[in-house]
Amino acid sequence: MTQRLTIPVLALCLALPLAAQDTAQIVRSVRFEGNRAIDDYTLSIAIATTQSSWFARSGLVSWLGLGEKRTFDPREFRRDVWRLTLLYRQSGFLEVRVDTLVERRGRDVSVTFAIEEGPPVVVTALTVTGVDTLREAQSVIQDLPLKVGDPFNRFRFQASADTIVQRLHNRGYAAAAVFRNFAVDRERRTATAALDVVPGRRLRVGPIRVEGAERVDSSFVRQLLSTRPGDFYQENDLYQSQRKLYQTELFRFATVTIDSAAFDPDTSTRVPLVVVVSEGRRHRIRSGVGFATNDCFRGGAGWTDRNLLGSGRLFDLSGRVSKLGVGAPFDWGLGRSLCSSLQDDTIGSSLVNYSVAASVRQPRFFTPAITNTVSLFAERRSEFAVYRREEVGGSFGLLRETERRVPVTLAYRLSYGETQASAATFCAFFNACTPEDAGRLRERRLLGIVSLGAVWLRSNNPLDPSRGHFYSFDLSHSSRLTGSARFQTFTRLTGDAAWYRTLAPGVVLSWHFRGGIIFAPRVALDGGATNFVPPEERFYAGGPNDVRGYNRNELGPVVYVLDRPALDSAVRDSLDRGLIRPRFSATGGNTLGIGQVELRVPSPIWSQRMRLAFFVDAGTLFTRGEENLAPVRLRITPGAGVRFATPLGPARLDVGYNGYDQAPGALYLVSNGTLTLAQTDFAQRRGSRFSFHFSFGQPF
Repeated sequence: MTQRLTIPVLALCLALPLAAQDTAQIVRSVRFEGNRAIDDYTLSIAIATTQSSWFARSGLVSWLGLGEKRTFDPREFRRDVWRLTLLYRQSGFLEVRVDTLVERRGRDVSVTFAIEEGPPVVVTALTVTGVDTLREAQSVIQDLPLKVGDPFNRFRFQASADTIVQRLHNRGYAAAAVFRNFAVDRERRTATAALDVVPGRRLRVGPIRVEGAERVDSSFVRQLLSTRPGDFYQENDLYQSQRKLYQTELFRFATVTIDSAAFDPDTSTRVPLVVVVSEGRRHRIRSGVGFATNDCFRGGAGWTDRNLLGSGRLFDLSGRVSKLGVGAPFDWGLGRSLCSSLQDDTIGSSLVNYSVAASVRQPRFFTPAITNTVSLFAERRSEFAVYRREEVGGSFGLLRETERRVPVTLAYRLSYGETQASAATFCAFFNACTPEDAGRLRERRLLGIVSLGAVWLRSNNPLDPSRGHFYSFDLSHSSRLTGSARFQTFTRLTGDAAWYRTLAPGVVLSWHFRGGIIFAPRVALDGGATNFVPPEERFYAGGPNDVRGYNRNELGPVVYVLDRPALDSAVRDSLDRGLIRPRFSATGGNTLGIGQVELRVPSPIWSQRMRLAFFVDAGTLFTRGEENLAPVRLRITPGAGVRFATPLGPARLDVGYNGYDQAPGALYLVSNGTLTLAQTDFAQRRGSRFSFHFSFGQPF
């Protein structure tokens, strides 16, 4: 029989959920008082009652219906008391008392948990038995999470047992086990804990079985493993082997573990392993389009074969193009409208930039720890208002991870190409003031660079770090021995370091240092001898990722160019009044030092999605040996910004304040292609004291 709801009944059914929602109480705040041993953040994630977002609980904007509304559940609230009590007791505070205070104002509820922690139960003895016969006994039991004198924390007690097991597994004791025992004297508030270790025998790796490999030869899979039959069993080798399998991009699933069906801890003399893989798609096609301030429109595409000729090698073919809309032959006049920031970039944005590259990556080069990559490329790239580089060539690189998972790269790159820069740059900093000298520096020639680099990344999030550190080092050398031409010999050394610290939930303090130095021999030109470093290898600074009080490449040595036949009194007056502003080009430097400090805090509104940042950036960029043209000047620029959480990482808008005039430099007059030096120390006032930068990702 079919039932029909009359209009009044239907209206009542629809109104019931709305009425329940209207009477639901919104949690306005959750506070903790009296807690010292456990911080607010740990307590907040241990309970079910959480406060609503700012938009949902603020009377000013709550009527908009925005934000997440978290309602007050009395049943879960009562359970939260037991959750906190259990957490404290497991942490060694057996006499803890948790009281509550609930304040109701209309639909808003404010909750306070008043905690009396009481004295803790203290560990008076921690004994570890069963390791006396091991040579590595001291290293196995040192620095355990639970120590004598600490509160008897059950979580740390379990972590101590797990630590010993892991250390033994990495020393060949594949069947090691640890049994826990403890006794608590509640009256004396003391505890004694014991860990009984059963290490078993030290075993070697036995046969390795591979499951799931179809298109990929199982012998190739075994070659990628960090362990071999006959090696002492180490659990870290299994994890490293698993990472290596994933890095090949051949498999969507890979695991390396003990073959438990064939392993008996009591009778087995070897540890059999099983490798289970699930192969991924062999081919991948990718493409993308975008817009960037310094690129206008850009796009790229690529194709990847993850199992080239069935050998396990990865072949990648990619191409990209940028400066679309401003660079020939795709100049659509956008330099006068949408991409107006590129209008004055007559060097880098006059032609479309492109790159075509083909590379083959071999996941195993003599040893599974080394990856080899061979590439061929042709490209045209540029740096904003500085230079344009066109070249073809190839590279050969080796990548090895150390035992501490620090990737070390050794590479050789040989290219044949030319670099275009402004005539004023060549004249001011390279003594190439004649067309003949400038032409010699622009000639196509070989450039061979040997480089050595290392990156030590230990942060909790590569896009938005809040804990950890980052170090990097790079050494590049170009000389006649590496195949470079006479005008392209140099040694370049750079280093980066960044640290991240969480001061409170959502509050992050970070600081960053970057430095570099370039050495180059002197070469003779008609205008005199000079230390020539190719413009594309020099240092540049200023922009969204270093000294944010400056626009891109604006910090450091510059030259000015004015399209005038002479510098008469009328022109000088217009320059002084700012009616005429000459073009300026960054020339780069051979010595760089940058330091940054930034504090990120939650925003008063949208605290889950938006954060505020306050920073101070400092930097210097100069050319040694040319202090008269590029003197040493330290520039400090404070600023503030906002961060929005997105799937691509934090989108950020930074505003830097710059209290300095633009850097002084040589002023050249250009008339009918003739370059004339008009002034050696020209400087002009800054048009605006504020620099705005919008980009994705944290600055460091």
